[in-house]
Amino acid sequence: MVYINRLLLFVCFLLLTACGPNQPEKESQLALIKTTNPNPVVTDQNKSPNHVEEIKKDVSSFPEIYDVAVVKGKKNTLVVYKVKHLQRYRMEGIEKNVNKMLEKKYPKENFTVSSDYKIFLEAVRLNERMKKKKLSTKQAEKQLQKIIEMTKDMT
Repeated sequence: MVYINRLLLFVCFLLLTACGPNQPEKESQLALIKTTNPNPVVTDQNKSPNHVEEIKKDVSSFPEIYDVAVVKGKKNTLVVYKVKHLQRYRMEGIEKNVNKMLEKKYPKENFTVSSDYKIFLEAVRLNERMKKKKLSTKQAEKQLQKIIEMTKDMT
């Protein structure tokens, strides 16, 4: 009996250490579970990344929002965010306030704003692919347009 208990304890220990923090994790795998805070992405290399950083900071300043992803394309800027759990019943009002602030502060930009988790996940995946240089700027712009179309289809 003691032998079985020790064997069971050893097997449990092995399983726990195998799933330890040394496993490489992608941001997109954890994007829906925790705050990933992805860096803003610019698909058009002629645009300034500082402008996109400022957009991210402005949206992040809302107390109801805890994670923001911004993707700047040639014509459109995608702003995707996650809302704190207890604020989810106010999603429409939050989105309206974010839109109003962005339109007022950046009148020349064309924004697509969403709080949908699927859109957030796609933006994080695009960010990862851009970092790893798996997409050209043309492919990234095309992917951005697909994500923006997804947001329009969901409404």
